[in-house]
Amino acid sequence: MSERLSAPAELPLRPQDEIECRRCEVHCDKVVYPGACVERSCPFVYAYEAWGHTFMGCMQKVFDVEIDLDLLRAAERRRGGFGAVKARRAPLPMCPADVSSCYEHREDEIGCRNPEFFELPAARPSFRVVATLVDR
Repeated sequence: MSERLSAPAELPLRPQDEIECRRCEVHCDKVVYPGACVERSCPFVYAYEAWGHTFMGCMQKVFDVEIDLDLLRAAERRRGGFGAVKARRAPLPMCPADVSSCYEHREDEIGCRNPEFFELPAARPSFRVVATLVDR
């Protein structure tokens, strides 16, 4: 006997900050593009050499895989590029991120239960406005 798991009754306060959504039969995940991280010289990209290859990864663990840099560069030269990997934590403001949906054919007449999930989180502004009050 298997019971069907029910979706959570409440949406989170900030659904756009989640990294995956399973509130309906269509499964959606936030993804990032490691090739763009290398191209943009992201300060959180690290690399190391082992077994005659250079591997790269993310120090912030936005994605938790380590990728052979030669294979990544070769794939980036092709038409489709290397592609995306699943984000394991919320993408940083500089991360090239997107949402990937699976099983889109399962969508019912109601549609997406969590449309705010598709909004990528807005970063904090890079500047702060401070008002100086002058008594005249």
